[in-house]
Amino acid sequence: MIWTFLDTWIVIIGVLSAVACALLGNYLVLRKMSMMGDAISHTVLPGLVAAFLISGTRDVFPMFVGAVVIGVLTALLVQTISRIGNIEEGASMGVIFTSLFAVGLIMIRQTADDIDLDPSCVLYGAIEMAPLITVDFLGMELPRAAVSSGVMLLVNVLFILLFFKELKISSFDPALATTLGINSTLMHYLLMTLVAATTVAAFESVGSILVIAMLIVPAAAAHLLTDRLWLMILLSAVIAAASAITGHLAAIIVPGWFGLGDTSTAGMMATSAGLIFVGVFLAAPRYGFLSRVLSRARLSQRILREDVLAMLYRRAELDPDSGAATLAEIRRLLHENWRVGLAVKALSRKRMLARNDGGWQLSPAGEAEACNLVRSHRLWESWLVSELGLRPDHVHRTAERLEHVTDSSMQEELFKAAGSPDQDPHDRKIPGNL
Repeated sequence: MIWTFLDTWIVIIGVLSAVACALLGNYLVLRKMSMMGDAISHTVLPGLVAAFLISGTRDVFPMFVGAVVIGVLTALLVQTISRIGNIEEGASMGVIFTSLFAVGLIMIRQTADDIDLDPSCVLYGAIEMAPLITVDFLGMELPRAAVSSGVMLLVNVLFILLFFKELKISSFDPALATTLGINSTLMHYLLMTLVAATTVAAFESVGSILVIAMLIVPAAAAHLLTDRLWLMILLSAVIAAASAITGHLAAIIVPGWFGLGDTSTAGMMATSAGLIFVGVFLAAPRYGFLSRVLSRARLSQRILREDVLAMLYRRAELDPDSGAATLAEIRRLLHENWRVGLAVKALSRKRMLARNDGGWQLSPAGEAEACNLVRSHRLWESWLVSELGLRPDHVHRTAERLEHVTDSSMQEELFKAAGSPDQDPHDRKIPGNL
């Protein structure tokens, strides 16, 4: 791999574009408007073409005006069609952005001899060539894409810093924002305006199709990692920058593994962002798929351990001379499989079960815990019958679930609410805490 100054500028442009998009993407994700970013990233195309046809130039200002006008128009049309037509907002987005995007492509194709806009560049970007198009900026020759993306990044940062509170409240609760004197409608259209402008700035580097990846994927990944807005914004910026850097490196290196030449950097940046999201989706400590699976498995195993204790308590209650229960008997009584062995081993380590005559019986600590579980179960049965009027033969399964989430204070409330019963609806004694 040979690294040149062009590669450095490609990475810089990619990072600036990705971070600028990601900052605004946080609010699109929180507002459940991810498709709006997609819509605007496509519908700015006819605005760009119209701006070129009217002004006859590709200067930044007319392009910016065209993008802003069509971006705000898109947001207005989506809300208007959704409200007046009484259709789902996602459907109205689909209608608007596909129609306007098609109009933009037709305009490019019909004016191909007069317009200097390449449809493939608009769709996929040309970040590899972006460093070669330079402008004079503060006395320095810098890539135009770096200047435009850098300016948009600065504008977006200032917008978030100045209106952080307003954006936060209006994103989570527009009605509350209105009662606090915050114009949530104005915040909405300011956000849409900046999304349109940021999309234009990213056209030259990542194109209209791939800009949606930078708008949404880093923010969605960050949302899986934290519930704090300021941290989510910071993490999305880090993920976006990492996607741009690793994307360009992958575009240079990975094709060589298969004997191929370099591939599209913009495409690999979006791919890298997607891979980072998959990694976060799987491994996020709280909302990740694996953590949820492990959490459910731990909960299921905890419930099984408690079921073992409660079953052994009831068994001894029915027959005090029954002796220790074998593992096979515990499995049969609980209608469970191999997981019972894990539960018994765990209870043994916690000194809640004791080995005796080839079987298992409750230790003093295990008996106290089992007594507490059975008490919760029978209090729930009593309450469901006395307060809700359910039949005694209809309350066992419900009580079986609720006993695992009942603490001592809730027990006392149940005891009082059920009339301080001594027996459950099945005439079984309600045990006290040992």
